[in-house]
Amino acid sequence: MNMQKQAKPARTVLIGETIRIVSSKNKSLEGIGGKVTDETKNMLKIMTPKGEKTAIKDQITIKIGDKTINGEQIQGKIEARIKQ
Repeated sequence: MNMQKQAKPARTVLIGETIRIVSSKNKSLEGIGGKVTDETKNMLKIMTPKGEKTAIKDQITIKIGDKTINGEQIQGKIEARIKQ
């Protein structure tokens, strides 16, 4: 049996946070940074100096300050993630 370990959800709200994408399946998003303007169950909208970018959460790894977070840890509704 191959059981994958599930990532523990990050208990944080990202809207208003300044983040940087450190890795992504979409290579054009790697290295972009800015302020999170919206967060849905599966997506982040980030306002960058070149305009708003949309990233799929489970395909990215982000950095907030000195903390690195795998996108799978921020997947799901904000309300459910905070309650866990």
